Formats: sequence, C-alpha cells, structure tokens
Amino acid sequence: MTTGLRPSRVFSLRARVAAATALGALIIVSLVGWYVAAAISRNNILQLDRRLETASEVVVPRAQTFEMFLGSLSRSEAFAITIRQTDQVRASTQPQLPAMPLGSATADVDGTPFRVFTAAVPDRSDVTVSIAVPLSEAQDITDDQQRQVLQAGALAVGASTALGWILGGRAVRPLMRLTHDVAKDPPTPPRKSTGVREADALAAAVGDMLQRVSDAQARTESALETARDFAAVSAHELRTPLTAMRTDIEVLRTLDLSTEQKDEILEDLQRTQGRVESTLAALERLATGELTTEADRVNLDVVEVADLVARDAARTLPETQVRVEADGPVSALGHPTGLRLALDNAVLNAVRHGGATTVVITVEKRAQGVRICVDDDGSGIPEDERARVFGRFERGSRAAAGGSGLGLALVAQQAHLHGGTVHLEASPLGGARLVLDVA
Repeated sequence: MTTGLRPSRVFSLRARVAAATALGALIIVSLVGWYVAAAISRNNILQLDRRLETASEVVVPRAQTFEMFLGSLSRSEAFAITIRQTDQVRASTQPQLPAMPLGSATADVDGTPFRVFTAAVPDRSDVTVSIAVPLSEAQDITDDQQRQVLQAGALAVGASTALGWILGGRAVRPLMRLTHDVAKDPPTPPRKSTGVREADALAAAVGDMLQRVSDAQARTESALETARDFAAVSAHELRTPLTAMRTDIEVLRTLDLSTEQKDEILEDLQRTQGRVESTLAALERLATGELTTEADRVNLDVVEVADLVARDAARTLPETQVRVEADGPVSALGHPTGLRLALDNAVLNAVRHGGATTVVITVEKRAQGVRICVDDDGSGIPEDERARVFGRFERGSRAAAGGSGLGLALVAQQAHLHGGTVHLEASPLGGARLVLDVA
C-alpha cells in the first residue's frame, strides 16, 4: 500500500503578516498588562495603607479613651483594633490582631488576610495601637480593575490583528503585481519603483534574473547559430577536397598504376588531407571565438603576449627573424588566448603568403587603448585587396597555395571581440603592415 505525505498548509503572506502582528501585539499587551496589573495591586494596597494611617492619626492619640470601650464592641469583620503594652493586650476588638511591627504589614487572622497599620502611642513607646481592615476590600477593587485591563488588552490584540490584515494587504500588493508581471508569457520587466524598498529590491533581483536568463538564451541561440554556420561552411568548403580525395582513392583502387603514379596520387592525398585538417582547425578557432564573452576578458600584458609569439616563431619558423619593439609593459583588458591567436596568424600569414624573412611586432599604448603593428619585408598585399582578405575564405592574389583563407579572418574576429579594428597598409620594411587596435 502506498501512502502519500499530506501537503503542508500554505498561508498567504498577508495572513502571515496579520498573524505576526497579532502575536507581537499579544506579547506586548501581555507584558504591559502584567506590569499594569501589578501596579494596580500595589496602588490599591498603598491606598488602603493610607486610609489605615489616617485612621491611626485619630485613634492613637486617644488610645486610653478607646481602651474603655473596645472590649464592649461586638465582633466585626469590617475592621479590627488591638492595643498592646509590651506583650500584653490592653484592649482589642474581635478578632484580635497579633503582635505586629511598626508600620504597614499583612497578617492572617483566623484564616482571613488583614492589612494592618501599627503605631506607637506618643510619650508611651511601649504602648502600640494596631488598626486593620480585611484585605479582600482592596482585592475586589484590584480584580475589577485588572479585568478591565484584560478586556482592553483583548480589544487591542483584535484591533492589531485587523490592522495587520489591512496593512498587510497593502504591503503585499507590490509583490502581487510583481507575481502577475513575471507570470506573463513572456514575462513583463518588473516595475522599477513601487514605493516599497523590499519590493523594489525583489523586483530588481527578479529583473536581473530575467536578464540573465535572456542572456543565457541569447548565448544558446548564438552557440546554435555558430554550430549551424560551422556545419554549413564546413560542408561547403570541404566538399571539393573530399571529392578529390575520393577520386584519388578510386583511382588507386581500380587502376593498375606504376609506383611513380601511386606516389604522385598519395602525395596529392596527403596535401588534400592537410588542407582539410587546416580548414577544420581554422573553423574551430573561429567558432570558439564567436562563443567568447566580455566576462572572459582579463588584465594582460600585451608585450608579454607578443614575446611569446616571437619565441614560438623562432622555433617553428627558424628562417624568419621575429622581434618585438615596445617601451615597456603595456596592459590591456582582453582575451590572452584570442590575442595570441591573432598575432600568431598575422606572423604566419606574412611568412607563408608574403615570403617575409623579417617580422617586427610593435606594441604602443594609446589614449583609446593599445595599437599593435605587425610589419614584414615580404611581397605585401595590393591596396585593392587589403579590405577583402579579412573575409572568410578570401585569399589574396599573391597568396601561396594550400591555405584555408581563414587566417586574417581570425585576426579580424579577435579585433572585433576586443572592441577594436584591424586594417592593412604598406610597411616601411617593404611588405605589409597589419595594424590591430584593441580597446
């Protein structure tokens, strides 16, 4: 048998505000009521003590007179008077009061609590007069007043609860509007100001969350578009070399060729395979660059990146001299890998297609960012081709065979990602100058 958990009861925020208000009012009213009740009790006892003290001012000076007739008074539950000399009772009403210290005190007489005031007779300190009344008189007044305080407290709690419900409704109204806006399809951007600080903070947080979701969706769409573009371009650019490779393979398989013919076809296959590999690698780098965001940018030293490019070129291009010229470290906010990729392709393009033997990378700090110039002593690029060669799969008229036509397109992409521009011009060394400005 399957048992399910009973869903917990969900209370609205308005009900929670009203309940919290009621609980707070109850606590405050209870504390205040307890203090007031205690104050009422003390005050009524004090009033009773003052009445007894006033009565003693009449009785004590006339103690001898009262001694003569106190014993003849019938028992009374309304008051009691006892006159003592040392430990001896000289006269007393019924009930008789016990020996008490001077001043006010409470005494139990035959099971009934009495409030007693005791004073010494002037000029006869060994004679004392105790006057008492039942404590129930003050207690009845106290109970009645405390009952009124309790009723007033209950009304205060009820009124606070109702007020909390009303004000709670007004307080949560901005949140209800926010819920309504967010529940729409598509969500409506939250109002910038509602007049309630907490609601405004929540609206700002929700707005930021919606913006992040929107940005994530945009990045996803961009990634999908990049993937589709990658697939389409790959299919277009690889169709010709793959067809050629298939033809070569068919020839090798079906024809009886000499060793020299086979070697020639195998060399052609190797060249075509290299072209396919380089094209796929360039397309991969382009796709990776398109997925780069502003959050990936870090502080870097452009001169250090250029030095790394020069050191690698010395290893991979031993017949070419590559040097860096700069006045010192030049910092910028950018993508280290992307900037390195742009400079690598600029140098490789100058050597492979321009036949350069000397390449100079100059780094200069400018007011609007950093300028990087890559000069070479190669064959250069005709002026009417300098803008076109930055396009994908665009090749100059002096380009060497076997390239993918994506090297300068990668440089242009990185210039865009760094918030800058790139262009070609004539170089003082006799070849081409590639000028890369980054923000």
